[in-house]
Amino acid sequence: MNRCNMDGTSLTPEQEKINALQKVLPEAFSEGKIDWEKLKATLGENVNFSNERYVLNWAGKSDAFKVLQMPTTKTLIPAKDESVNFETTENIFIEGENLEVLKVLQKSYFGKVKMIYIDPPYNTGNDSFIYPDKFSESKADYEKRVGDIDEEGYMTKDGMFKKNSKENGQYHSNWLNMMMPRLYLAKNLLRQDGVIFVSIDDNEVHNLRLLMNEIFGEENFVGQISVVNNPRGRDYGGIAQMHEYLIVFTKSTESVLNDLSNPNKEFPFNDEFGGFELRELRNRNIAFNKENRPNLYYPFYINTNNELDNGLLEISLTKIEGFIELYPKESQGYKTVWRWGKEKSKENLNKEIAAKQMNDGGFMIVEKYRKSSRMARSVWADKEDNSEKGTLLVKNLFDGKKYFDFPKSMEMVTKIIEIGSNPNDLILDFFAGSGTTAHAVMDLNKQDGGNRKYICVQLPERTDEKSEAYKSGYKTIADISKERIRRAGKKLVEIKKTLKKIESSNTLGLDLGEESIGYAIIEKGEYKTIDNSDNVQKLDIGFKVLKLEDSNFKQWQQIQDKDVKTLSEQLKLFVDPVSESATIENMVYELLLKSGKDLNSTIENKEGYFLVNGNEMALILEKVSQEIITQVISKYPKKVIALDKLFKGNDQLKTNTVLQMRDAGIEFKTI
Repeated sequence: MNRCNMDGTSLTPEQEKINALQKVLPEAFSEGKIDWEKLKATLGENVNFSNERYVLNWAGKSDAFKVLQMPTTKTLIPAKDESVNFETTENIFIEGENLEVLKVLQKSYFGKVKMIYIDPPYNTGNDSFIYPDKFSESKADYEKRVGDIDEEGYMTKDGMFKKNSKENGQYHSNWLNMMMPRLYLAKNLLRQDGVIFVSIDDNEVHNLRLLMNEIFGEENFVGQISVVNNPRGRDYGGIAQMHEYLIVFTKSTESVLNDLSNPNKEFPFNDEFGGFELRELRNRNIAFNKENRPNLYYPFYINTNNELDNGLLEISLTKIEGFIELYPKESQGYKTVWRWGKEKSKENLNKEIAAKQMNDGGFMIVEKYRKSSRMARSVWADKEDNSEKGTLLVKNLFDGKKYFDFPKSMEMVTKIIEIGSNPNDLILDFFAGSGTTAHAVMDLNKQDGGNRKYICVQLPERTDEKSEAYKSGYKTIADISKERIRRAGKKLVEIKKTLKKIESSNTLGLDLGEESIGYAIIEKGEYKTIDNSDNVQKLDIGFKVLKLEDSNFKQWQQIQDKDVKTLSEQLKLFVDPVSESATIENMVYELLLKSGKDLNSTIENKEGYFLVNGNEMALILEKVSQEIITQVISKYPKKVIALDKLFKGNDQLKTNTVLQMRDAGIEFKTI
């Protein structure tokens, strides 16, 4: 009986031999194919590997760079009817293919995002995702494929996705071709002190580390966190897999991760200002050293004869006879530095920093660390990190119905946001899934009164017609995500007039139930109620929905074969470049993005023109007259953009407008 391949065809004698060879010499294979150089080397032949250097390489890498560098003609248009508090919210939810969306956001959000969290496809062999599997296809063909829609206007599964089966000859390469351009574009959006967290499992963790080393720099690798997301484990070939990973990279050495809050923390030391623990002032990260941070490299002088409170020793920044000189000690050949600059150390000398003698007789400069927090660990095994928590939360939000498989735990994502961002920062997630990141941002803002904003991007992937979600009216994953955020927001701001009475003994962090506006802790044996209703009152639970669409302006196409008729049609673009489907509002948002303004810019609709962010920019898109031009100039905008077709038949008005704008020092452009 012939054995068959997964596609139903029988194995050829050649394939039988190849399979047998792979069992004996697995090291000579790459992505299921024979690597002839490796085979020769394995058999002892003298081989000079071509392009021999330490590098991550794969099939299609150079072409993936072309995909990355290919500009987009797409834009984002508002969908106010699907939004919540569109005019006042600062949160953004974007529907669309994320590679194109990331390209659209480049100009407006370059270097503005503090933290990115993504949960991309893990490449398990059952994933379907978008990747340029045929690099020979034209840009138009690719755009057609990723823009295929059915009769109801939904993106089709066959058009949008290619299943990446493990039987595919370029199984890992396809995944890398999908991830690489997205990570490059994401890096552009990060601030210099930004940080990115990526969830992944064993299928691609090895390739992801190497890919991110290449994109972000090996020196900016922070850690690989093991997250126990399934305490019972799933059977993978005889080992119950209980965890997946979080890969953490910073954009530069300017990035500093936060500690995690820990309200139950007990301090080992106390002084007149309260409890504290001792933390070494030396920066343990060798990425910060004397070579690149010379201002943080200086000596302390320790008085071993003068003991302060809690067994600490007096220190000085001035050289004094009999004092011991101490620089930060070397680590791995690097001269490390202090975490504080000299001025800050001077202000806190013998108050918040001092010296401590170690058991080996040496000395250490230490800080009195007073925060009720702890450094994040490399293993997360709290029950809150369990994926079942995420499943249960989403199920409860949707009245007990399961619409989404394996959503991330909100508590785990909240932890990530707490580590990677500060209260007023912007967070990006371009594999938004069920909307966990948006939910976590709002929840953390409620807890600490922060004003973090999010941009979430989700492909409007069609849900399975047999699924509960589809039957309940959620035609796409994006629909589920938007509804999850709406319901989560409403639940977060449910406030009752009175606090629930607490009847308990010695439990910290008591859960008061859904009817309360706060929580309680025990302080010195007494109950203290913490009311976070002020945080709730200012909580932003809204979000602007925008959708990836074709440009509102016709695009110039390269003319082939000197087609006179086609050329004539193209020349008409100079007369009226506005597409038939364009609307004034959609053009406003496209011009915002193309002018580098963010999607939360203030837009004032004046009589005949729009003002953006006060007087940063004015847009003239509907009609033009000398009166409108005079009004616009009186606002002294820095830049004015107008549709050229509005001046049709009135060359004198256009000439006067150009001269008036120039005299007023205003940049004037027409489309």
